[in-house]
Amino acid sequence: MEAMMIRRAEQGDLPALLAIDNYYVRETPATFDIEPRTLAQRQAWFDSFAATGHYQCFVAVKDGEPVGWAGSRRYNERAAYEPTVASGIYLAPGARGQGLGRRLYAALFEALAREDIHRIAAGITLPNEASVGLHRSFGFEPVGIYREVGRKFGRFWDVGTYLKPF
Repeated sequence: MEAMMIRRAEQGDLPALLAIDNYYVRETPATFDIEPRTLAQRQAWFDSFAATGHYQCFVAVKDGEPVGWAGSRRYNERAAYEPTVASGIYLAPGARGQGLGRRLYAALFEALAREDIHRIAAGITLPNEASVGLHRSFGFEPVGIYREVGRKFGRFWDVGTYLKPF
């Protein structure tokens, strides 16, 4: 039986998280990054997380190896947006369909419930039934679709915007 746990992200997780992220950069439209990132580039992203506050990150660890992450980040740099955060979640290809996304989001949202957060926003490249279903199961509601706002793999993609009261 494989050991599975959800915990806060640690510095040593960064190479595995980078590998997960770069898979999505290279293989899917889920992120609109075009070029894989370096460890140094991803370090600034990692440094934005803390054990408390609006910006936190959790990892799913299977047999000692991170296989997914869920985090919250700044929604917009303008001060009035401070009570709103954006969420993100990515799983290694072999880790999808095992309920890890639900466990990761549950841990993240439980931690964020202690913070002064009013709304959580998510952007989902469409179509993506699995991600839409996950977000809807946590109370995210669709608030709009940005049509053909990103070009990747030679085509334009829509982005659904979802919002969760918190």
